[in-house]
Amino acid sequence: MQPPEVPWSLFTAFSDRLTLLGLSITVFVLVFDFMKRRKKWSSYPPGPTSLPFIGNLSHVDFNDPLVSFAKLRKKFGNIFSLQFFWQNMVVVNGFEVMKEVLIHKSEEFADRAHFPMMDLMGYKDNCQGVIAGRYGNAWKEQRRFALTTMRNFGLGKKSLEKRVIEEARYLCSAFESEEGCPFDPHHFINNASSNVICSITFGDRFEYDDKQFYRLLDLLKEHMEAATGFLPQLFNFIPWIRYIPGVRQKVLRPYFGLKSYIKEMAKEHKETWDQAVTRDFVDAFLSEIEKTQDDSKSSFTEDNLILTTIDLFVAGTETTAITLYWCLLYMLLYPDIQGRVQREIDRVIGHSRSPAIEDQANMPYTNAVIHEVQRNGDVAPLAVPHMTYRDTEIQGFFIPKGTTVMTNLSSVLKDETVWEKPHQFYPEHFLDSDGNFVKNEAFLPFSAGRRVCLGEQLARVELFIFFTSLMQHFTFTIPDNQPKPRDEPVYHLLQSPHHFKICATVR
Repeated sequence: MQPPEVPWSLFTAFSDRLTLLGLSITVFVLVFDFMKRRKKWSSYPPGPTSLPFIGNLSHVDFNDPLVSFAKLRKKFGNIFSLQFFWQNMVVVNGFEVMKEVLIHKSEEFADRAHFPMMDLMGYKDNCQGVIAGRYGNAWKEQRRFALTTMRNFGLGKKSLEKRVIEEARYLCSAFESEEGCPFDPHHFINNASSNVICSITFGDRFEYDDKQFYRLLDLLKEHMEAATGFLPQLFNFIPWIRYIPGVRQKVLRPYFGLKSYIKEMAKEHKETWDQAVTRDFVDAFLSEIEKTQDDSKSSFTEDNLILTTIDLFVAGTETTAITLYWCLLYMLLYPDIQGRVQREIDRVIGHSRSPAIEDQANMPYTNAVIHEVQRNGDVAPLAVPHMTYRDTEIQGFFIPKGTTVMTNLSSVLKDETVWEKPHQFYPEHFLDSDGNFVKNEAFLPFSAGRRVCLGEQLARVELFIFFTSLMQHFTFTIPDNQPKPRDEPVYHLLQSPHHFKICATVR
């Protein structure tokens, strides 16, 4: 028996309804998208035309956003806007604008955006660490504690400077073990920088061939690479992709691996904790947890101990190691500058004792070279994004509360209105006509204001002592039959040199 024939008119009617439904949904989504991205403020910063859904992603090369920002800056000025999906963003450039944002209106720009991925990482109201913490009482409490503890590091038997001097000796020994043969110094430098944080945080250092230490360094590297990749950024702008099989695990696995490692070390540390003896940062934090255990609003919790410890490693390891890597690269490329630094070291310090931070005042040229490495190396060109804490105005442009603000520090460190030779390595940027060291307001490698880099004090000590110790002991040359190293950076949120090899000859 044949089934009854369905009239063609019913198919046509059904098809028309589907078409109408599809058009209605499309119009609704487009109107919703327009309302989300519609600018309600006539004085909002200008920017490139946004496309539906994706915004103006096509105007930014995520492999090298600095080039894209330079082009947009020429077209729209020092303050321009972007939109990534439905996320409003403003990019600020140039010294005068940056000074207003970071210093004169520091509190207005002191907040941090809370991205969806952070919820999955365990961030909550009173547990946000220091780097990504929202501006408020919990963040102020944690930052004040971290800075005070590191600044007054008479904790235990070693001061902060003594820890760095001790590690510099191990670093020099590692270089000497290469016996003048070609090697890539990045691994040793990274070990030294990480060991200083280990010493401050957990009270002891690792040997460079320690397997547990290798594990820590690998986890830190994986975490930094994962955090700076395109997928995590997409994850924050399109949260629903977390439901795609495998995406969530790929994005978060390195972070949870590092978190688990730090948690285990803190647990072992706690088992030997003596309230009467403060050995290190973790001990100091545990004491605060004990003092505030009856205060439900306190940010001193074991979860925050883990997050803050991770922040110390992130803020105090990679940027310092990359800057030292730049130092050695420039010494290879400019042997005359290397020789002048060594002559100053010989005159002020000699060879019979280790460099100390108090020597810096008597070594203007070496100090100028280190500052110029930081300026020209430009390790953290975009820093960590800020967010407006309240409605504010910059240079006549209205920036509403909750807007993500990118501070293009590279535009300040390479500002052509400030620096004589902004795109060259030129230590004279920090010297007067008499050869004395001079500060420059536009020197902002650590950012400025309320969100200035947590590791600035430690980084300054490390850079001076590590660099002068290496220059005191060795002369660095390009290995025979090796090409001249490249001086353009590789960008992965941080800017590092291409890998290169050196020969370290004992002086």
